[in-house]
Amino acid sequence: MAKIKEKNNTIIIKTSLFTYVWMLLFYFGGLGSSLLLLTEGFSFESKYSFKYILGGIMFLPIFSYLTLWIIPALNPAKVLFKIIPGKKIIAKRGTISLNDIRDINLVRNPFNLINSIVIETFSDEKIKICTYNLIDDYSYEIIVDQYIYPHMTENAKKVWNRKINLDRLKEVTRYERKEQNID
Repeated sequence: MAKIKEKNNTIIIKTSLFTYVWMLLFYFGGLGSSLLLLTEGFSFESKYSFKYILGGIMFLPIFSYLTLWIIPALNPAKVLFKIIPGKKIIAKRGTISLNDIRDINLVRNPFNLINSIVIETFSDEKIKICTYNLIDDYSYEIIVDQYIYPHMTENAKKVWNRKINLDRLKEVTRYERKEQNID
């Protein structure tokens, strides 16, 4: 879930405290569980000790690896990106004019399993905004549809309309697109 705040005519995209807690429970819970399996297995007090050791050896590297990748997201005050309505998107890696967007996607990196928003511009630039899996798919679709879509070019709007299923979005999140007249 995304936390959307408007401050000084700027829309600030953060994440909710619930998402942070959920993420911490998953990653550090998996890391702790793997360590617990190893310590219980090496105590050899159960007939399942070898299975505990095997499980700990299998899952400890996985959860260690995933936990290392999400460490930059552990700041609850972290602003993922900002949108100045009608003008631009401000991210850590760059600034993108809203009418220069050709395509926008939510892409999962197969190497570290973290979602990023990838924006392609008409000047053949690709800018990635790392979300650290703190924004779910529906929140991403609502943010783009509500704040970015009205300011895109007509071709970019057609591409976005092919990607989004407004009926499913309305059914799941009760979001409806409002027709806006943009100057």
